[in-house]
Amino acid sequence: MRELRGRPQGTGFRVAIVASRYNEMLVRQMIDGAHDTLLEAGVKEEDIVLVRVPGAFELPAAARRLADTGQLHAIVVLGVVLRGETYHFEVVAQSCAQGIQQIALGAKVGFGFGVLTVDTIEQGLARAGLKENKGKEAAETALEMARLLTTI
Repeated sequence: MRELRGRPQGTGFRVAIVASRYNEMLVRQMIDGAHDTLLEAGVKEEDIVLVRVPGAFELPAAARRLADTGQLHAIVVLGVVLRGETYHFEVVAQSCAQGIQQIALGAKVGFGFGVLTVDTIEQGLARAGLKENKGKEAAETALEMARLLTTI
């Protein structure tokens, strides 16, 4: 049996990082992790574009427009939704995740989803860079999926 599998190798790829500005301290750490990972994987600096949106709710709209250009191989989506005292957290988190999933299912680019949904700033700090970096993981996933999709 032949197994198809991608690998996080980005030579020759054009990649967008779409990141929210809300919770900037955490998101910036993830952007840096994703950017470094893309460079280490062989993506050229000039083939990486950073697109900033106001918050996580706006991520799917920007990702859709980027995917529709046909000029990219991968899109890394980054944001942080921090639980507050209202239902707003659930609405934003679910809308963002479902929006990105719908786009990824119909797109011809690899997606990496790095939107944290955390209860506390401490949880965000741990996942955005102190213990692990979800931006790095999202970039690796986007490259792996892009490579796999070009193979299938």
